[in-house]
Order: sequence, then C-alpha cells, then structure tokens
Amino acid sequence: MVQPYKHEPFTDFSVEANKEAFLKGLKIVESYLGQDYPLVIGGERITTEDKIVSINPANKDEVIGRVSKANKELAEQAMQVADKTFQDWRKSKPEVRADILFRAAAIVRRRKHEFSALLVKEGGKPWNEADADTAEAIDFMEYYGRQMLALKDGVPVNSRPNEYNRYNYIPLGVGVVISPWNFLFAIMAGTTVAAMVTGNTVLLKPASSTPVVAYKFLEVLEEAGLPPGVINFIPGSGKEVGDYLVDHPKTRFISFTGSKEVGLRIYERAAKVHPGQKWLKRVIAEMGGKDTIVVDKEADLELAAQSIVASAFGFSGQKCSACSRAVIVEDVYDEVLNRVVELTKKLTVGNTTNNEFFMGPVIDQAAYNKIMEYIEIGKGEGRLMAGGEGDDSTGYFIQPTIFADLAPDARLMQEEIFGPVVAFAKAKDFDEALEIANNTEYGLTGAVLTNNRAHIEKAREDFHVGNLYFNRGCTGAIVGYQPFGGFNMSGTDSKAGGPDYLVLHMQGKTTSEML
Repeated sequence: MVQPYKHEPFTDFSVEANKEAFLKGLKIVESYLGQDYPLVIGGERITTEDKIVSINPANKDEVIGRVSKANKELAEQAMQVADKTFQDWRKSKPEVRADILFRAAAIVRRRKHEFSALLVKEGGKPWNEADADTAEAIDFMEYYGRQMLALKDGVPVNSRPNEYNRYNYIPLGVGVVISPWNFLFAIMAGTTVAAMVTGNTVLLKPASSTPVVAYKFLEVLEEAGLPPGVINFIPGSGKEVGDYLVDHPKTRFISFTGSKEVGLRIYERAAKVHPGQKWLKRVIAEMGGKDTIVVDKEADLELAAQSIVASAFGFSGQKCSACSRAVIVEDVYDEVLNRVVELTKKLTVGNTTNNEFFMGPVIDQAAYNKIMEYIEIGKGEGRLMAGGEGDDSTGYFIQPTIFADLAPDARLMQEEIFGPVVAFAKAKDFDEALEIANNTEYGLTGAVLTNNRAHIEKAREDFHVGNLYFNRGCTGAIVGYQPFGGFNMSGTDSKAGGPDYLVLHMQGKTTSEML
C-alpha cells in the first residue's frame, strides 16, 4: 500500500527563527550570483559563447547568472542522447525512478530557504510566494513518486478461463518540457519529473527569464541519483530551439506551460507529421486564463474583498489563476468595490528581498510595457479606482490597479493581462454574474462567494472552469488536493497534481496470454 502524502507546510515568517533561516538562504544565494552555467547534455557540461543573462526583475543591475544558450545543433545532440538513453531508462524499475524523486524532495526540503531565496532574486517573488513555490515543487516530487508506485502494476482487467489478460502502462519516449517563468521552480520541476518518473527521457527548455533555478534543480536530481541523459538541460530561443524540437520526428510529446499564443503555435506544429515520424505527438498544455471572482448579494463581503485583493495582486497578478475580473451583484457592488480599493491602497510594492513588501516587480521590460499599455486601455474603458502607475527605473514595478464599471465585452474583461490589474463589472443578479463569468474564451479558475446553497449548486454545474472555489480566492491549488488545469483556451485540462496526470505521459498496453 502506497502511503498518501500530506503537502509540504508553508513557513510562518512571523516566527523569528524562520525569518533568520530565510535571511541565511538569501546570503547563500548572494554568494553565487553572477556565475556562468553550462548546458547539460548526457551529463556532459557544455559551455557556449552565446548566453542567456538572468537578471533580478526588482534590480536590473543585479545579474543572477549567465546561462549557456542552446542552438539547433546542440538541440539535435540532446535529442540523440535522450533517444538513446530512453532505450535503457524505459526498462528501469518504477521504484528506482520514484526513489530518485523522494531523495530529491528531501534534498530540496533541507535547502528550502535557499531555493525560495533564489526565487525571490530570479523571479521577484515575495517571501511567502517563493516559499509556496518551493513547497509545491517538493509536493510534486513526493506526489508523482507515489502515483508512479500506484500505477506500476497497471490496472486490473478481466480474464477468462484459459486466458490471462493484463493492462499496463509503458512510457512514451522523448518529451520536450517547456516551462514558464512565473512558477519558476514548481511548474518547471513538476512537469519535468512527471515525464521522468513515468520512464520517459526529457529535453528541458526552461523560460529564458528564469533558467538558473532549473540548472540548480538538475544538480539536485543528479545528487539524488538520476543517470546522465535522462534529463537534458537546454535553455534557448523558443523560435530556434523550441520550434526545432516541437517539429522533430523523434519528439514523442510536448509538455508546455505558458501563453495561449505560444500554446496554440505548439499545438498546431505538433499536429504535423514529419518524415521519419511514427506517431501522433501528444501535447500537454496549460495556457492561461481570465479568471473571475463572483460575489453574490448573500455573501461575507469582507471575505469577498480580501479574496479579490489576495487573488488579484498576489505575485503581482502573474499567475494564470489570478483574479483579473470581479463580477459583483449590483446590490453589494459599491460596498465590495470600495472595500477592495481601501485594502489595495494599503498594499506596499518594492524589492522583495525585503519581506516588508506585499508585492514585487513584474518579470521583465516586455511584461511591464504590455501591462502599462493595458492600463491605458483601461482608462478608456472604465473608471480608475486605484493604482495605474509604474516605475521601471530600477526594476519593473507597477502599482496594484483597479478599474470599475467595465462592460462585459471590454478588452480588460476579455484579454489576459498577466499583471496587477483587476476589472470590476456589475451584474443585476446571480444568473447574470455567471453569464459574465463564462463569457471568455478561457476556463481555468473561478471563485464564487455566497451563502446561498442553491447558487453554490448552480455554479458547481454551470460555471465552466477547471478549478472552481467557493468562499475563498481563486488562486492557490495544492498538489493532491486541488488537481489543476482548465477548459477551453486554458489548455488541455491536464490536471497537474492530480490522479490522472502521470497517465498522460504513458500509453496503455494490453497483453493477453492463452493458458
């Protein structure tokens, strides 16, 4: 019997000892800032002239690291290594693969504050958000290790007299993992180890904004006993390396987390069969959202306001699950809006190396420019209630921003901004609030705050999102507790941290023996 796993606890930074431990983690990270990092192909360290420079988004002068950049030739080399390694790795015992994850989880747990401090520096995360990111990475390793042990003997099927039937899962092959910058540790680690523990080999192309944490994670896996060539570290350009590997005839599956635009491009390219390709490529995609918190007139209005603020502005709104739309029934609209504005104006923004700030920077100049453009659009579409300003002189800082009185079809209500901007819309009743909540092309997360049981049940049936929360915010899914993934243009509803996620990285094989 595989023991269930309870998720990694979050750190309470009001405890002085925990605060001191985190500051020590920051010191460790500061001791290795600015170093050069190689590619890793088949266990071999390869240095290139061309580098991806990772900087601290809160302090543009601080270089986190310079990471060697793969090109097509090196991507091809990595593919050949991964393809060759797969022939042995696919026959490795699931217990061995799971044990690597359990040991890696233990190593990260011992270095938890160091990894979280690296997320503060490389991703601009506040301490609590960084701590939750690291905890989630640990959870993914523990959970997927246990899931693999549960799946290793397959699923029982019926047999008949003189006939013995088995149904087992076997690995797919070489997977290309393209991970995002927002959960730079958790999602990068989760997507990588899900592919590895199921017996596949991996080409890991982390986000160009945050490659250093990915390299540090590969070092942990190597320390835990991962053989060379199973996971190959090849950061590089999406257009050069990403497209090349998505198109490659030996690529068996692509696991992608990122924007809708890039996800659709991958989905389309992966559908084309290239010379020498013997399979239809599988795509596992998580592509973003336009997530709504609905507040009913029969709701705890203080809880509603707190939930909107935390979900809209946690990690500067840079979560695919972030609340970017608040739809409030008109009876309580002004009260909820005014309270959200009041709470938002108390939020602090700054360099999150200092734990006094609630919100840090956005990830880079391109993100800053895009969000500021949306704020200008918002000024023409609604009423600016808070924020609206940015400062990119030292880092990429944008004040938490609220627009009121948006029409349901306004751009701010329809397009993913991926920043600290929330749009408020008024609904005449609960039914109209649900209609507005459903009127986007996305379907990732949503939340409903109400004490009306009939409305809860109606939303459970009719609010079309992959993760729906009642009487809480719409961010913060925990591995094994709230399997995460969405509908429509939010992706393939591949529920990360859920009971059927690993199966997406395998294929079922039936064997039948006459006795």
